[in-house]
Amino acid sequence: MHGREKNPMAYDIKQLYTEKIDSYLSVISLVRYPESLQVFFESYDLLRPGLRVLDAGCGAGTATFALLKALLRRNLGYQVIHGFDLTPAMLARFREKLTQADISKVDLREANVLELESLPSTWTNYDLIVSAAMLEYVPRADLIKALTALWIRLAPSGRLLVFITRKNWITKFLIEKWWKAYRYTREELREAFVAAGFSDVVFRRFPYRYFWQNYGGHIIEGGLPRTNT
Repeated sequence: MHGREKNPMAYDIKQLYTEKIDSYLSVISLVRYPESLQVFFESYDLLRPGLRVLDAGCGAGTATFALLKALLRRNLGYQVIHGFDLTPAMLARFREKLTQADISKVDLREANVLELESLPSTWTNYDLIVSAAMLEYVPRADLIKALTALWIRLAPSGRLLVFITRKNWITKFLIEKWWKAYRYTREELREAFVAAGFSDVVFRRFPYRYFWQNYGGHIIEGGLPRTNT
């Protein structure tokens, strides 16, 4: 109950995704979201060997498994993948899938993006932080705070890659009403990224073979400010 009093919205989201975990996974499977992420990563120009990766709001592992499959297709190894999520039921499902796939170099923790002090002190200096379908559940007033919390965990040349719901009439019904999530315009996201300290902010798109994903979501990427040497 203490968690509910401290952060009512966090409690509600945890409850929502505990109760509807199977429905959520069925929906993303229906729209082929996992495959879309994999194909995106297969052509992502910033993948390289030896990456340190953080999956922020990892859920049941959709983004991580897409990334792992893309790395395998491109014959690239990785140093470590860490992931955190607010919902224990999602993390349990993720761990089950990792065990089934005999994958050991992925470490998961329960955490709120607005309270990342609970994570191990070694969870920093990431080359790539991926966040898929998580930041739209952060209260609008705390979006910059959440982005800043991820910003400080990047390596000097690291990048934050965010997949987040687009604001339009389609997502108003499918995402805002059904899944209680916020939606954003390009301008709102760019302003939030810049306010959080990111530079070189760019928008990307899903490959054409999964073009419909671009109607429902943005892909936005940013890094740390470059220093003159």
